[in-house]
Amino acid sequence: MATTLKLSELISSLSYALDITEGQPEGHCIRSCWIGMHIGAAIGLNEQQLWELYYAILLKDLGCSSNASRICELYLTDDRQFKQDFKLVGASLPQMLGFVFSNTGTHAGSWPQRVKSILNVLRHGKEMADELINTRCHRGADIARQLRFNENVARGIQSLDEHWDGSGRPLGLQGEAIPLNARIALLAQVLDVFHITHGRQAALAEVAARAGGWFDPELVRVVHSLRDNTAFWQQLEADDIDTAVLALEPAHCMVPLDEDYLDEIAEGFGQVVDSKSPFTAGHSQRVGHYADRIAAELGMEAARRRWLKRGALLHDVGKLGVSNTILDKPGRLDGDEWAAVQRHAGYTEDILRRITQFAELAQVAGAHHEKLDGSGYPRGLRAEQITLETRIITTADIFDAINAERPYHPATPVAKTLDIMRQHLHNAIDAECFAALERVLRAEGAV
Repeated sequence: MATTLKLSELISSLSYALDITEGQPEGHCIRSCWIGMHIGAAIGLNEQQLWELYYAILLKDLGCSSNASRICELYLTDDRQFKQDFKLVGASLPQMLGFVFSNTGTHAGSWPQRVKSILNVLRHGKEMADELINTRCHRGADIARQLRFNENVARGIQSLDEHWDGSGRPLGLQGEAIPLNARIALLAQVLDVFHITHGRQAALAEVAARAGGWFDPELVRVVHSLRDNTAFWQQLEADDIDTAVLALEPAHCMVPLDEDYLDEIAEGFGQVVDSKSPFTAGHSQRVGHYADRIAAELGMEAARRRWLKRGALLHDVGKLGVSNTILDKPGRLDGDEWAAVQRHAGYTEDILRRITQFAELAQVAGAHHEKLDGSGYPRGLRAEQITLETRIITTADIFDAINAERPYHPATPVAKTLDIMRQHLHNAIDAECFAALERVLRAEGAV
């Protein structure tokens, strides 16, 4: 697998997970990359610079999950809708006020509570925005570095929300002090968002209006030079935009994607998932650990265990498409909320299935909420349809979900966790996998 899968294929496919976290139509990062790479080529960037730009744009939203829970807490609103609408807001006071009134307190329990929330944002909005963007930008840059990308890529992600006139965040950089990758990425992002929502002419008008404010005026001139490039716009709107973007990666700068690097990327995106909620911090890593140990206990050979651990690390990537108003809710979910949670398993499969070489892994990871008695989701599979690998991930996932603190229950001692799990043997939990988990926990001194 590692010899045939390219880094660009893997990252571009996983970028769809970042799109759903931001509440954007699928392919947003891909389309932004198409736009940005044409800007980069037009201003004469060399192959190395284009390669760095390519990954800075595909991974521009790498830190996007890290402030989702805080958005819900501060604004009493749906984080995904908030993020989606925020990308349409410029610097004008009427736009900002309209955004605040439309997106603050939408999940407040009462009208007085909503009014109080709006007043709090009007008083402290700048500090709140500073906190949220600072968290997002620095977290994204840190994960990019963990994924072996160089400082030019990391700084491009970190500086995505800086503005040409110095009014941006997190550092208030101005003009050419803003990394070129970030200047291009922000321009490409806004052009794509307005092109999708309002059409080509409105998108061009929007970036022109922000020239000298948000955007480098020279880069805006480059964008307007593409106004009559029919092939550029047709491909941007085409169903095969993914293939076109893969072809843009500079060939001489491609990085080998070996087994170790695949592991690191799976771990990195597992961190993106776990950053979505304070209650899931470390969850993917722990599920990966226990799935690997259970598989070893059951005698699975090393290469297959390594493959399985990647699936365990990525099993919840679909949760990036679920609002934190649901994920962090302390009480019982209503029918619509539960349906939204259930959709995450299908999202996981859809995202991983975009990677041709991950077809089997997508099915294994996406089925981690199926039950042996057929009462699980998303497909209601029965025992004979559920693979051993999925049963292992399910066992590890259930153990950590009960053992760790969640919004609806405190942390549960290991012994009690195992007692609870025993009640679900044969209908939800595979007995052999559970017995292997018990042996692992004894060996680790947990029981």
